[in-house]
Amino acid sequence: MGFFNKLKDGLKKTRENFFGKFKKILSGKTLNDEIREEIEELLILSDVGFEATQYILEKLEEIKGGDPFDNLKNIIEDLLSGDNALNIPETHPFVINMVGVNGSGKTTTAGKLAALFSSQNKNVVLAACDTFRAAAIDQLKIWAERTKSSFIAHSEGADAAAVAYDAVKHAQAKSKDIVILDTAGRLHTKSNLMEELKKINRVIKKVVPDAPHEVLLVIDAVTGQNGLQQAKVFKDAVNVTGIILTKLDGTAKGGIAIAIAKELGIPIKFIGVGEKIEDLRPFNAHEFVEALLEGDTVENTMG
Repeated sequence: MGFFNKLKDGLKKTRENFFGKFKKILSGKTLNDEIREEIEELLILSDVGFEATQYILEKLEEIKGGDPFDNLKNIIEDLLSGDNALNIPETHPFVINMVGVNGSGKTTTAGKLAALFSSQNKNVVLAACDTFRAAAIDQLKIWAERTKSSFIAHSEGADAAAVAYDAVKHAQAKSKDIVILDTAGRLHTKSNLMEELKKINRVIKKVVPDAPHEVLLVIDAVTGQNGLQQAKVFKDAVNVTGIILTKLDGTAKGGIAIAIAKELGIPIKFIGVGEKIEDLRPFNAHEFVEALLEGDTVENTMG
């Protein structure tokens, strides 16, 4: 099954319950108060959020001519089309700090990222900076073995910043391409976690002054608006540069991607649509919108 078809299947419930209804409501129609109310309700229910919903409605009303459904697709695609590319430096190592609350799939996502980079013949270092959970260290070690990545860890309870420092030093000394730091995620509302993440960023700058090159926040799409609140907290604390949206293959409402893009202005850089190692892919706004609003009608035109 191609990735687009997996994405389409993952978004099936959202499409059937919410976004798939827009075509019937809008195609060939003229926007009026009744249609506007229907659209507003569907957008809010699909986790798009109030701010993004109002923006979409205003844009729809501004556009004169064209089919309203096609206009809606274009508006959403424009919203999601941020700078989705990774900020890869000219000199190695490329340092990625992975942040997010426990349960978002952060460690698994770090492993899948390592697999993706390894498939591109990059030498990866995985660093177990979540030193509060022995299980996280063990899990990341398995991913390192699976992806043939270097693995840097200290004992449980060790200083997370020291692990990060050692990982970046190792990558520099051994001419490794990429360092992925898997950090702790307990209690995102607590200031001690944010201070720990800030310390990690400060310490690795002593080795690579412009690191981390990416701070990627992993959000479980199923958490909806709670995920948006998490993103706001992390953005304020550690300058999040991109979002990885996981678990889009179940009960998640795909509208949260639109809410994140509009309310936070943080680009979505990767999405996960399943448990398999290849189910994490770079985010493509056009594919996402087509899978969300069209589904079957584009199955034969995309990979």
